[in-house]
Order: sequence, then structure tokens, then C-alpha cells
Amino acid sequence: MFLNNSEYFVYIVTNVTRKVLYTGVTNNLPQRLVEHFLQRGNPVFFTGKYHAHYLLYYESSAYINNMIIREKEIKGWRRSKKEALISSFNPGWKFLNEEVCGKWPPDRLFHRKDG
Repeated sequence: MFLNNSEYFVYIVTNVTRKVLYTGVTNNLPQRLVEHFLQRGNPVFFTGKYHAHYLLYYESSAYINNMIIREKEIKGWRRSKKEALISSFNPGWKFLNEEVCGKWPPDRLFHRKDG
């Protein structure tokens, strides 16, 4: 589980069929995954509309600006390049939610805004 608040992440999540890829940035990866999970089915959010809350890829840095730049870079790639990145990190495209959160879904589910 990640507890270092001075660490920032760029990540890629997908849906259960692995057809959708969403790239994001956060300072709290486990909590962000929970938030995507709680949005499932909500068409207002891309990840909610497509039920994209399954983690496939992540990388981290102590510098938020590096992660914002990296997020924009990855978002600009074609799908094939994103797939190659995921495969180099996670060859089986295994969902990494339990690895990051300890349990999936966690017992405590809340949006940061809810506290």
C-alpha cells in the first residue's frame, strides 16, 4: 500500500474487457482507484461511463510536474504505443488493484471530498 504523500503517479486503468484505456495523474493512487470505482456507471465521468477502474500500469515521481508532463505524453500516444507500455510493465495485463490497495475493493470506500 502507498502511504508516501510526496509521491505522484501517472496511471492507466481499463474496464473488465480491457477495451478502454484511461490515463490519469494523482498523488494518492489507492484512493484514486476507489474514486474511479465509485464512479462506475455514472456517464458524467469517462471512467464511470466505461467502468474503467482496473489498474494496468503506473509509474511514480517525487515531482508532480514530471507526472503531469508524462500524463500528457501518454495521452497523446496511439493505442498501440500505450499497449506496448502496459505490456512492458505488466505482460499479462493483470489487474493491479489488490497489489496497490491491499484488498479490492477496499472495505472503506469514499471520495476524498467526502472524507
